[in-house]
Order: sequence, then C-alpha cells, then structure tokens
Amino acid sequence: MRHGPTWFNVTSLVIGFSFLYLPIVLLVIFSFNESRLVTVWGGFSTKWYAELFRNQQLLDAFWVTIKVAFMSASVATVLGTMAALVLARSGRFTGRSLFSGMIFAPLVMPEVILGLSLLLLFVALDQARGFWTVMLAHTTFAMCYVAVVVQSRLVGFDRSMEEAAEDLGCPPAKTFFLITLPIILPGVIAGWMLAFTLSLDDLVIASFTTGPGATTLPMKIYSQVRLGVTPEINAVCTILVGIVTIGVIAASLVTKRQQLQKERDERAAYAEPS
Repeated sequence: MRHGPTWFNVTSLVIGFSFLYLPIVLLVIFSFNESRLVTVWGGFSTKWYAELFRNQQLLDAFWVTIKVAFMSASVATVLGTMAALVLARSGRFTGRSLFSGMIFAPLVMPEVILGLSLLLLFVALDQARGFWTVMLAHTTFAMCYVAVVVQSRLVGFDRSMEEAAEDLGCPPAKTFFLITLPIILPGVIAGWMLAFTLSLDDLVIASFTTGPGATTLPMKIYSQVRLGVTPEINAVCTILVGIVTIGVIAASLVTKRQQLQKERDERAAYAEPS
C-alpha cells in the first residue's frame, strides 16, 4: 500500500531546498536593486548591469574564465573519454589499479594539495605561470569527472552493434566514431558540462597556478568581496548562474532527445518484418 508524503518529509524537503537555493534567489533579486547597499531594497533597476559592462577589470576576468573553462573542458572531455574507454574495455591489465587510482585521485584529493602540487610542478619545469598553466590545472582535475561519467555510460553499453560493424569490415576507429560515440554522446556532453562548470567555479587551484594577466572571475570576485560586496558582484554572479542554468537545460534537452531517438529506433527495428 502506497502512502502519500508525510509532513516530516515535506518539511525536510522545503528546508533543504531553501538552504540550498534561497541565497541564490536573494542574490539574483538584489542584483536588480536600485540602492548601492546590497541588503537594503531601494527599488527595481538594471543600472548595476550597465555598470558591470563598464567595469573593464571584471570583463577581462570574465573572458579569461570563459576561455579557460571552454578549453579545459574540451581537452578534459577528450582525455577523460579515452581513460573511460580504457577502464571499461581493456579488462585486467598490468598497472590497471595504478592507472585507475591516478585517474580518480583528484576526486578525493583536497584542492589545496592539488593546487600546491601543480604549482611545484610548474616551478620545477621553470614554466611561467599564466593562462596556460591555469588551463592545464583545470584539465587535470576535470578529466577524472569526465572519466567517471563516461565510464558509467559504457558499463551498460550493448556491444552487439560494434561487433556487427566490425564483422562487416568497419575499422575500429571508424566503428567508434560512427557507432560508439553517438550512443555515449549524452554521457560525453554531460561530462563536458560538468568539467565546464567546475572550471567556472574553481578558486583554489587557479589561485596557485595563475600568473599576471590570467586572473579568473572567482579570484576577482573573492578579492573584491574581502573589501565588501558591491552590486556589480551580484550582477556578475547572476550572469554566471544564468550561464550555468542554460547549459544544464541544454544538456538535459540533448540527453532527452537522444533517448527519444533511441527509443524510436528500437521500436522501428522491432516493427520491421522478419
């Protein structure tokens, strides 16, 4: 017998979601505040967004963050997908435990330790710190998240279509791009979106690996918040929330479209006369 939700479950759900999302809602609301005092409502206004687009330092940090996130997410998606294929398809091989441990270590390693180790690596290599070191650092920790997402997609993968293509003479590389990749594409897209979001959000690792001319937006926001929250900070954070929300919705729509297409293909295959 099924029972409806209890008052305790409803109350817990309301408190949990309020704790998570109420601060974000307040941040968005006060980004349209007329008053410069961020805790006193002075009327609706969009002037702080206009002020934001005249703040060249914030704009430069924003574009650096977007470029780092896009490039690191793209590289991490390629490397993470390759690592997931190795873990899901290669079975037991010499060094598998070491390989998987190195892939998944950033998941549990504190960001301070990861950032410091990358800093020491760049210093030992005499590498000037800047845009490219931040991009490499973000690729390092984002790759493991992509590998986890794609590997979970490959675990339940039906290899009969791959085997059929290879039996018909299709080379392995062509089989991957024509058969495997379209099927696991929702997982790859989800991994890319996760890597992109993690890069946008990172502060600790970027602080260790950055250099002149490569200040990311979280670093810029943190440095300004220590002197007091300004309405421009609320505006730029609202824009970031909007970008992440649009990305999550787009990824969900792509995944749903892929699933519907797969279901239609399966129904069409069953409907064909034998």
